Amino acid sequence: MNALNFQKAHFTVGAMQLKQLPNDTGVEVAFAGRSNAGKSSALNTLTRQKSLARTSKTPGRTQQINVFELESDMRLIDLPGYGYAKVSEQVKRQWQHTLSRYLEQRQSLQGLVLLMDSRHPLKDLDMNLVQWCVTCELPCHILLTKADKLNQSEQSQVLALVKQTFGTAVSVQLFSATKKMGLEQLEQQLIQWFNKHD
Repeated sequence: MNALNFQKAHFTVGAMQLKQLPNDTGVEVAFAGRSNAGKSSALNTLTRQKSLARTSKTPGRTQQINVFELESDMRLIDLPGYGYAKVSEQVKRQWQHTLSRYLEQRQSLQGLVLLMDSRHPLKDLDMNLVQWCVTCELPCHILLTKADKLNQSEQSQVLALVKQTFGTAVSVQLFSATKKMGLEQLEQQLIQWFNKHD
């Protein structure tokens, strides 16, 4: 199977705890990023669905692990946004604990798409997550979102900066949900991850 129909994605479960996730079989690709990085918009653009992932004027609305099934045993995972949400420290710690356990223990996880606002990339939590992926040998693909807000020169600069920061440890691309910029490149990366274990 070389092609994937991302439009077939549908919500199956919102898990507050790991034990509520589907069986740990097949292939999953997770989306992570700061709460205001545009994760929901990226997922909606990818799946051609306006409200698959809820977008909110209040960053940090996604407080659970949302599972979207593409096909049998193929899932997109929307992880809770980090670093911005107006929630208590205790809740934040709980999220981070659940998140790290998911990333460490989930056997079906084959890749992480990390979204960074192209105007404010390389925040501490982003750096930590990339470092974690490298250490655990989990493939990581960085989406520099909202790239339409930058001019071409700024786009080239931020792309070069992030590539230079991580070298060959991760793959990096520019992306804009509103302009569908970089959509095909994202799809190709996901298809490659899903097909690896076909």
